[in-house]
This record gives sequence, C-alpha cells and structure tokens, in this order.
Amino acid sequence: MRYMQTFNRRLPQLRESRQLSRRDVAAICGVDEARVAGWEHADPRLRSYPAVAELMDLCLQTGTPLDQLLDLELEGDQCQLELPGLAFSDSTDLSVALAELESVIERLQLTSEEHELLRRFRRASSESRRMILQLLGQ
Repeated sequence: MRYMQTFNRRLPQLRESRQLSRRDVAAICGVDEARVAGWEHADPRLRSYPAVAELMDLCLQTGTPLDQLLDLELEGDQCQLELPGLAFSDSTDLSVALAELESVIERLQLTSEEHELLRRFRRASSESRRMILQLLGQ
C-alpha cells in the first residue's frame, strides 16, 4: 500500500498532537486497540492498515485532512491518490481532487444524533442489531 508507507509514523504524530490514546483512536474507528497498535507497528511484515471507512472515520472525527495521513506520490507530472473502493475525482490537479473529496466528506458527515445512533448500534449485541433492522424493515 504505497500511499500508506509512512502512515505508521504519521498516526502517532496525529495522536500526540490531538492528545489521543490508542484507545481513543480505536473508539473513533470502531476497532480494538490492538488493531490500532498494528497500524503503528514498526515492522512492515507485522503492520496492518486501516480500511477506507476506518481511515475516513479517523479523518472526520479528528478534523484531519486525508493528505496529512497518506503518502501522495508523483507519477509523471501528476499526483495520484489511490484508495481502493474510493474514486472521487477525474481531475489531475491534487488540490481540486482534495476539495472534491472534502465536499463529499462534508455531505456524508453525520449529525450528532446520527453519530450517537450509530455508536449505540455498533455496541449493541447481534440480537439487538437484528431486532433494530427488523423494526426498520430491512
């Protein structure tokens, strides 16, 4: 994952600047603390990487621009941001592409009520989730 080569060093810097623990980041991303530790692991053979949704949660909840966490490489005379499953721009200008991504993120950002509902749903048991989905007609 070439766009995440230095993510394991950038994440601790972000945590330190925002005074967040690994537990805080885990709660933000909806993962366990060991998973966050894997993202920061020094040994690339043992390192893991966040999923796009986890990365987006981290950016949204900490107010961190995506480009501060990722390695953006030059290919020819253009920058390319490659996130599997996330295509957000046809532009070759990185600033335009990032602005488009920011507008998409703003559109998708949850209200405080939606965030609380999602947080409670994620912490609910499997049976409770099933019942909630039945009530919603899923």
